[in-house]
Amino acid sequence: MRTQLTSYFARLFAGDLSAFGGPATDEAVAGHIRAEQMSLVLGYSVGIMLANACNAAVLAIALWHSPDWAFALAWSVIVAGAAIAFGLQSHASRRITKPQFVSRRAMQRLVRNAFVLGAAWGIVPVAFFANAATGGQLVITCLCSGMLAGGALAFATIPIAAIAFTTPIFIGIAICLSRDGDPAYVLMAILVVVYGSVLLRAVFVNSIGFARRVIRQVEAERTVRQDPLTLLPNRFAFNETLDAALKRLSLSGEEFAVLLLDLDRFKEVNDKFGHPAGDEFLVQVASRLQRCTRAAEHVARIGGDEFALVMANLARPEDALDIAERFVSAFTEPFMIQGCEIPGATSVGIVLAPRDGDTQLDIMKNADTALYRAKKAGPGTVCFFEQADDKASRDRKALQADLEGAIARDELFLVFQPFLDLDGNRITGFEALLRWQHPQRGLIPPSEFIGIAEETGLIHEIGEWVIRRACMTLADWPVDIRVAVNFSAAQFHNAGILQTIVQALADARVEPHRLEIEITESMLLSKYGSAASILNALLQLGATVALDDFGTGFSSLTYLRKLPFSRIKIDQSFIRDMLVQPDCAAIVKSVISLARDLRIGVVAEGVETADQLEYLRQFNCDEVQGYLISRPVPADGVLALLDTKQVRATFAA
Repeated sequence: MRTQLTSYFARLFAGDLSAFGGPATDEAVAGHIRAEQMSLVLGYSVGIMLANACNAAVLAIALWHSPDWAFALAWSVIVAGAAIAFGLQSHASRRITKPQFVSRRAMQRLVRNAFVLGAAWGIVPVAFFANAATGGQLVITCLCSGMLAGGALAFATIPIAAIAFTTPIFIGIAICLSRDGDPAYVLMAILVVVYGSVLLRAVFVNSIGFARRVIRQVEAERTVRQDPLTLLPNRFAFNETLDAALKRLSLSGEEFAVLLLDLDRFKEVNDKFGHPAGDEFLVQVASRLQRCTRAAEHVARIGGDEFALVMANLARPEDALDIAERFVSAFTEPFMIQGCEIPGATSVGIVLAPRDGDTQLDIMKNADTALYRAKKAGPGTVCFFEQADDKASRDRKALQADLEGAIARDELFLVFQPFLDLDGNRITGFEALLRWQHPQRGLIPPSEFIGIAEETGLIHEIGEWVIRRACMTLADWPVDIRVAVNFSAAQFHNAGILQTIVQALADARVEPHRLEIEITESMLLSKYGSAASILNALLQLGATVALDDFGTGFSSLTYLRKLPFSRIKIDQSFIRDMLVQPDCAAIVKSVISLARDLRIGVVAEGVETADQLEYLRQFNCDEVQGYLISRPVPADGVLALLDTKQVRATFAA
């Protein structure tokens, strides 16, 4: 009971109309209604405060010859000064963009101020009416009546504020009239009661009608500004909020932050469980993110798996970091999707305005740059934008522009690293490795440009070039030598890739079994459901498929059971440590044994010492690859490497 009473009074003094039997709303809509109410009050306040100042001056003049003239003058100076100061403050506030949300505390301050002003005018009939001349009494009567009407007008949409303002005046009038038994005063008291009842009744009717109009407006706007799936604000609403924050920044210097979030495992959920599960995942994510913010702030969904927040009235950068860390922590507990526990994670990029930009374009560009660095650092990372990021972003865009014409300028080329068959001590094939010789930057490793190619879609053009060049080069090699080409996720899930491979083999007049497609385990993670058909098509064509970096993911055995691989490649991290770490040695031996049982070929990557080679030979590994055998060589060095007798002599048992 006590809790309910406390809640009622909290709603009452916050201006919530549900306390008076009006429509009940959630806090978000209530905050929006309060914002509209506050906007109307500020709209009237300049005129109302000027009227207060003028009324105070009129009262001082009317009571100039009264015994209470000194007290009346002091009262008038105080009220007029306070009214002018408040009017100027209200005028400055009106120049700032209207807020979309006003807190209960702000409304409670307004109610308190209304009561203080009403109390100031409630003093007038009590203190000055009895000793005033007839003309002074007439002025006091008119002023009190006018203030009652003015208060009802100013607070026409906020009943509790109207009550707080008018009640002290009514009490003051009642005290004044009760001092004399004159029947005229009794009639006047009746008129005041009727007058006040009509005013307050009008306030209640108007305020409830106003609230209902605002609620209908909010519901209508939600269809335009609300994401239909998560019920969060959409990109349109986010842009409006950002524009409003920028206007407040230019007018009042109010700093703010923008947080940009990207889900790290949304595609995994979509691919593995289907789009309905992906939708449910987004709904749960939205609920968790919204619980991390302040009441006046709303996370917006601005893309498929991207969310953003404008954090207004930023006091210090640590506040933005605190919210970002709450976002990250919200993913600690797994999500329950279709009866399965799904782990989630997010990365967050933060920009501070005006430090990191004062236009929407700059802010969003820099937020995206900070988010990119956070994602590169790994799931659950929070990064503020740094000036070095801007330079890195410009360099990256310049590299992207150069990459677009790299094929036409003949800047891309292939090098080839051999596979050594341990049984026959001979080279059985080569892995084609892409390189970029930039005219100004020099040799650029794939790690710096493949990611750019995948994000921009250039990977399709580059991938097709690699396949064609590898096949044309393969045509000049002995017929028992194969070439392995690495595929990215974007290429692998492109329906046209099969036709590209068929055409490349036909143009080069190369048998399909001499072409091997390498796909990484990390690339296949959560995507094998759609990969099987393409892999089977490649096998039917006659090509072979190898699973690269085997052992680095968590579904290795699932892949081997579900997908038709011809060969697996043990990741070099296991080969590097197998002679010094028993667990790595056990993994290598187990993988070789497993591959033999499944009748799948096995290649050990990263062999750099003779001891590693001998160890692998003892456990009947099929092939090895690494610097011990040969570093990657250009195309014109392949035949020379095949012709040399040193390979057979060096690696003979």
